[in-house]
Amino acid sequence: MTAGAGRLVRARAAVAAVAALPPLLAGCLGPLPQPLVGLNQRLEAAGPARAPSLSGDWLALIVSRDGRDRVQLVNLQRLQPVPLPGLERPDAQPLSVAVDGRGERLALVRQLEGRTELVLYRRNLMALQPVPLQPPGVPRRVSLRADGRELAVEVSRQGQWQVDLIAVP
Repeated sequence: MTAGAGRLVRARAAVAAVAALPPLLAGCLGPLPQPLVGLNQRLEAAGPARAPSLSGDWLALIVSRDGRDRVQLVNLQRLQPVPLPGLERPDAQPLSVAVDGRGERLALVRQLEGRTELVLYRRNLMALQPVPLQPPGVPRRVSLRADGRELAVEVSRQGQWQVDLIAVP
């Protein structure tokens, strides 16, 4: 065998070894994640959705229905939406939503009357509470800790994005 042929054989063996790595590694990592087909079909039937937040047995998302975006909270144990009285306003546009692990608190960034605001909704009280930003800024995205005691908010201030952590009593 010539030196050139030997290099070609080694190169082909190296390519084959590299190509075999992903299936081997996947086998070491265990089963691959699987879509939850039944739940996905139910979510799809509710209409176009975005901005999911998953915590414990709860899924919060923004669903477009009848030309309007609305916040929807789904109990994953029962596979059913949960009513959110006092949360929706016809003149408000939800941008981002987050839910805690008990499904009791939802944090929401929304546009209302030309401004963008951060609010906290407590299901047990059916009440919405504004969350002030200090220093003031424009919130864009929110995340809620699983225990509901802290918010992480992406905020624009003077053209720069920052992240604020806010304690929730």
